[in-house]
Amino acid sequence: MGFFSFLTREVAIDLGTANSIIMCNDRVVVDEPSIVAIDNNTKKIIAVGKRAMQMDGRTHQDIKTIRPLRDGVIADFDMANAMIKELIKMIPARNTLIPPALKMVICIPSGITNVEERAVRDAAEQAGAKDVRLIHEPMAAAIGIGIDVVEPVGNMIIDIGGGTSEIAVIALGGIVCNKSIRIAGDEFNKDIMEYMQKQHNIYIGERMAEKIKIACGSAITELNEPPEDYPVQGRDVLTGIPKEIYVNYKEIAHALDKSIAKIEGAVLTALSMTPPELASDIYHTGIYLAGGGSLLRGLDQRISAKTKLAVHVADDPLRAVARGTGVALKNYDNFTFLIK
Repeated sequence: MGFFSFLTREVAIDLGTANSIIMCNDRVVVDEPSIVAIDNNTKKIIAVGKRAMQMDGRTHQDIKTIRPLRDGVIADFDMANAMIKELIKMIPARNTLIPPALKMVICIPSGITNVEERAVRDAAEQAGAKDVRLIHEPMAAAIGIGIDVVEPVGNMIIDIGGGTSEIAVIALGGIVCNKSIRIAGDEFNKDIMEYMQKQHNIYIGERMAEKIKIACGSAITELNEPPEDYPVQGRDVLTGIPKEIYVNYKEIAHALDKSIAKIEGAVLTALSMTPPELASDIYHTGIYLAGGGSLLRGLDQRISAKTKLAVHVADDPLRAVARGTGVALKNYDNFTFLIK
């Protein structure tokens, strides 16, 4: 870009249902929850990211918290646009008189529709991007894990995020077959909330369900290193009085069983669509897990038992997609799989 490089800022965005990550110059500069708090009267944004998350579930009638993305796609265009603008403002500023033009690569779910894809592109352009390209999440995850995606070798990636689980077989720089289901971290939280209400007669919020999932969530009922029982605070269904109970990982494994079974089914469907030569490659390379959902205890063991294949969890799976998006940004004009 030479002498005029200061006029352009290159930004890679993992626009996730639960968290949004922005990378510049191969490093994470913004990592914030994908949530916005607005004033109900003026409709002005009060907070974005961590500050808005602290308000979630604790607001009064004048403040409302909104998640602009649901199931991996934009559910509220105006709020998504505003959120992207605010996140970009969080990037450490350069000392330039002229605001730099933004060159963006944004990752999107592989099962996204043309309308949803257009919404992402429009939101980025309205946030100030002059040049926008998109990359599918499984491809970004594969690159972020360190897989050479342009080689004639098949690799299966499972990216379990907040809104969607993306299962894809990748070879020669393209997605050969994929399965995208809208069952992931948010659905796990709902399962935990329902379980606590039915089994323990206690109402809990999404944030408490998320804490339970992180502290003692499990995909299997027998762990070698089980976590400690976790104290859960909520409102008693019968009396309405706040109370505390303790739950263990076996209970949470039962609560999540149906949703995880659906992910297993999607994995088997994707494998059944895989061409024989690539199936042979996957037998040797195994399956790679990325995304925050892959941190669920015992999930790799459960998928391995179901598929009879080796399952590898990526290093720092939460940021695998963001890392891959950053690499795609550096190879902006060379990667043919970037969507123009």
